This record gives sequence, C-alpha cells and structure tokens, in this order.
Amino acid sequence: MVPEASLVHQYSPADAKIRLFGSLFRGRDDVYPRRFESRKTGRSGYAPACANEWVRGICEKPRIKCAECQFRQFLPITDDVIRWHLSGFDPAGEPFVAGVYPMLQDETCFLLAVDFDKEGWKEAARAFLEGCRTLGVSAALERSRSGLGGDVWLFFEEAITAVSARRLGSFILTESMDRHSSIIALAPMTASFRIRTRCLTAVSET
Repeated sequence: MVPEASLVHQYSPADAKIRLFGSLFRGRDDVYPRRFESRKTGRSGYAPACANEWVRGICEKPRIKCAECQFRQFLPITDDVIRWHLSGFDPAGEPFVAGVYPMLQDETCFLLAVDFDKEGWKEAARAFLEGCRTLGVSAALERSRSGLGGDVWLFFEEAITAVSARRLGSFILTESMDRHSSIIALAPMTASFRIRTRCLTAVSET
C-alpha cells in the first residue's frame, strides 16, 4: 500500500485525495479511456479520450472509426482528469467517468483486479479476500456499477510484470476458490491478450 494512504481521510484537502487516488490507480499516463453511452442505442463502453473528438473539420465519426482516424490525438491522465472523474462531471457539465489501461508498454503493472459476477459472487469475493488475508496480501473490494458483481483490487508499490501479477492472482484463486466459479477475468492481460480497460473508482462501472 502507498505510504501516504493512512494520512488521507474524508476531511483531507481535495488535492491530497487526488494524489492518493492517482498513486493507487496507476496505469499508462499517456492515454486513458472515457466512458460513453449512446443516446440512440443505449450502448455503453470505454474508448480512448481524444483531443480531436467531434472537432469540426477533423473528426469524421461515425463515417470514419476512431481506430482508423489519422488525426487521433490521445489525452494523458492529469490531476484534472482525476478530479472530473471523482466529481462525475467534466468542465462542460457532461457526465464523466474515466478508466485506466493497467498494463504499461513494457508489460508491467501497478495493480491487479479480479472480477466476480454471477450468483454467489459475494461469497466468492469474501473467500478470495480471506485468502489474501491468510497470505498477508492487502486487498480492497469494490462493488460494480450494476450492483451485480464486484472487483477485488491488489495494489503494488512497484511495477511488476503483468505475468507475475496474474500468477499471484491465480495462486490466491487456487488457494481460496476451490468451491467457487464466479471469477470471470484477471486484469491486466498479458501480452497475448487485449489490454482490458479498468474503471478507476468504486462509483464507476467495472
């Protein structure tokens, strides 16, 4: 756990909370995904935040997909992005939920998230947390936006390889989850898998 975590509480200044938040949910700092929701279809998801999105004369969505756009310009994670995320709104007053790409370009990471869903997810998550406590591993449980699942987060003081992080998660699962089948994924993914978008906070969707 980050050393300053114990010094930050609900009455701490906003800047201290933002620093703590950023020190825990660490991923790529050159790009972050932002949650979207289609007003026409209701479909939601995450896409890399782009400085040129919907800019007249540059952005040609939906005719040209973002992944194929030559003018794509990713936006980095900043304290303001975290502030907007925690408040739930951007400067324009639009709903704002940010995510994090946990695997860095050298295939290391600062966090691991274990997803739980399906019937019995609460019991499975508790069993996993108990396994963490038994092994002396600090962990935090977050409920999903839908309320129908949850994530257990493990935070590392130093970057470790994504492979090592997944091995740690798999070891804890093996030790504590013999009777449960509600684990659906471990993130970050290793190089042979798609990097999965992770949400930043307990009030966001996972």
